[in-house]
Amino acid sequence: MTSSSGGLFRITTFGESHGGGVGVVVDGCPPRLALDIDAIQFDLDRRRPGQSRLVTQRSEADRIEILSGVLDGFTLGTPIALLVRNTDARSDAYEHLRDLYRPSHADFTYDAKYGIRAWQGGGRSSARETVGRVAAAAVARQLLRAVGDTEVLAWVESVHDIDANVDAGTVTLDQIEATATRCPDPVAAEAIVVAIDDARRQGDSLGGTIRCVARSVPIGLGEPVFDKLDADLAKGMLSLPAAKGFDIGSGFAGTRLTGLQHNDPFEPGPLGVPVTTSNRSGGVQGGITNGADIEFRVAFKPTATINAAQDTVDRNNQAVELEARGRHDPCVLPRAVPLVEAMTCLTLADHLLRQQAIDLLPLLDD
Repeated sequence: MTSSSGGLFRITTFGESHGGGVGVVVDGCPPRLALDIDAIQFDLDRRRPGQSRLVTQRSEADRIEILSGVLDGFTLGTPIALLVRNTDARSDAYEHLRDLYRPSHADFTYDAKYGIRAWQGGGRSSARETVGRVAAAAVARQLLRAVGDTEVLAWVESVHDIDANVDAGTVTLDQIEATATRCPDPVAAEAIVVAIDDARRQGDSLGGTIRCVARSVPIGLGEPVFDKLDADLAKGMLSLPAAKGFDIGSGFAGTRLTGLQHNDPFEPGPLGVPVTTSNRSGGVQGGITNGADIEFRVAFKPTATINAAQDTVDRNNQAVELEARGRHDPCVLPRAVPLVEAMTCLTLADHLLRQQAIDLLPLLDD
């Protein structure tokens, strides 16, 4: 029943959607890291509900409180506890769901596993749990920048049948944040707004994909067998609510190539370090970073909560018709962008610290 992730940079999230608050404990962050609180709040603001008409209208300021582990703007090396209080939970809107199982939600499986569930807003299965991940990842992001100037950016690549055309090598945060869709292709962004509005009016929802790039990632991150970096990235992404698919580099498209077409040739690089002339590996070879940009995609299903009537059953296994009420996202993609970035930062920070532990070995030999 763990709610923890990571090895050396380890996080434990806590709280329910309609409880007193949600948050995270970060354990293993090195001491003396200068921590910008405004940067943590910035990432939380990108995740919070009520940002635009395209997302749920739950009104939460998501103001961060630091309870421990930081003094005068620097980390102490002790556990960092971060809390965001819930202020706009409306549990009465879920009263009609107390004994019903919503299609494609975690209601039935949580009941089957635990024999009890937090029916108000989904409890731990709610996307509100990710507040803690984003807050912890804002710490991890600052660690990555301090050590290696690593940059992590994600954006909406597609919604339903609308595909964006974006250059992963040059896309910027300002371009991503220019519209409420978080799609940096202006033409596709406009079409996505129309599609989401149409789905909401019809009581339906839409899915899509998010692409992510991590630049200036140190070479050598990742373990060679079970904790390959791409395997840990996949685990992190698929732990996100509504995530249903992950591919890195060429992904499934690579199955249509031959080995000669797919291999990334090497050439001499600066400072005596070889570089690849292509990046179909997505920056990871043998589970270990090779210095190229890490590039991957995450697929998100259509939001399970919709306003159309659906067939379901109650806790007594009796057939009923459900028409959900309450506030929800007709498309999770715009708010999932900071979640994908968060799991990337957390995974990279953990492997960075693991690699630094290996790099101590030559010192021990001396």
